Amino acid sequence: MRRYSAEFKAKVALEAIKGEQTISELGSRYGLHPNMITNWKRQAIENMAESFSGKAERVRSADDAQIKDLHAKIGQLTVERDFLAKAFGRCR
Repeated sequence: MRRYSAEFKAKVALEAIKGEQTISELGSRYGLHPNMITNWKRQAIENMAESFSGKAERVRSADDAQIKDLHAKIGQLTVERDFLAKAFGRCR
């Protein structure tokens, strides 16, 4: 199954919302099944209000905090790995 980027889905959904081409024409143009384009269009319309509600910003902020925590954990594990590698090297 092919995976499509969010940017690509948004581009196709926006074109479908504009209505300058039919869903079938867009399907032929991008090599997609019309049902897929219809689903992406519906999702775009349903989630449009979220972009104005600030919810997306809160989710992005939570993601940023999680990324910060994960980077800290990576740093900690790197230090521990290096320490253990040196200690193990001395035992040989």
